Amino acid sequence: MRQDDTPSSHLPPLRAIQAFEQTARFGNLARAAEVLDLTPSAISHQLAKLEVMIGRQLFVRAARGVTLTPVGEQYLKDISGLLQSLEVATERAASDVSLDCLRLHSSPSFGLLWLMPRLESFRMTNPDIQINLSCSYESLHFSQDKIDVDIRHGRPNWPSYEVRTVRNESFAVLASPKQIARCTINNAADLLAQDLILSEATLLRWPEWFAQHGLARPEKPYALSFDRSYMSLEAASHGLGFALESTLLAQKYLANGSLVEVAPETLSSPVAAHHLVFPKAHSSFPRVRRFLEWMEGELGHSFVF
Repeated sequence: MRQDDTPSSHLPPLRAIQAFEQTARFGNLARAAEVLDLTPSAISHQLAKLEVMIGRQLFVRAARGVTLTPVGEQYLKDISGLLQSLEVATERAASDVSLDCLRLHSSPSFGLLWLMPRLESFRMTNPDIQINLSCSYESLHFSQDKIDVDIRHGRPNWPSYEVRTVRNESFAVLASPKQIARCTINNAADLLAQDLILSEATLLRWPEWFAQHGLARPEKPYALSFDRSYMSLEAASHGLGFALESTLLAQKYLANGSLVEVAPETLSSPVAAHHLVFPKAHSSFPRVRRFLEWMEGELGHSFVF
């Protein structure tokens, strides 16, 4: 081998970098080993090799796992962009230029109630892009699970990714017209004795909502409870009780009149519950840029960064 062909001694092995990134992500060697299909001892060996090469400690080892040292935190920031760029370059080299697939993952209720009815609009304006959509409450790994954009529900706490929050979402008390006809609701206290439907996974639930209005949680048991917003909305549309839900997700029900907002001026609360999350490198994908632009048009506003 000529001198020019000798690999640089300052470049760490890719396997060591992968071991470092996954261990930093999970704070656990066993989980990193599972993702990379290695043994925990192999992960430990790769980390030790990397630390020897750098000459600094990257992790603090403890019985329950590992945490990054300040040097490790900075190293993770420095290499994350490089790894994402490598993923982008590899995908571009391997992709079929005749078929561009936009891979989306979404929280179930947003995917079913908001995104699904609008996908035809996206496909009509972007006929060259194939769509792959999966839905769950899991936070998937972008490279491992091959995800371009993840539409997540919850409080935004993903510092290593780009996050665009959907604005102008609010929670409101919703009920069917026949449910409203059976009683008069003018204020929050009027709901204490009514049949309430509890959405278990939302950011704002009945106990917190009543507290916002200076009231204790109702003593009467909830009529129904669900772990999916679309089930709560469907139950409310059949007159089974009052739901506290997102008007963004309930747009179809509100538009066709199967649900009505109860006293919207006084009983609604703003939330920031849905977010588009993706690695910064993914913003260079044309299909992702076009999807984000389409989302802005459908929502009628720019995202909050």
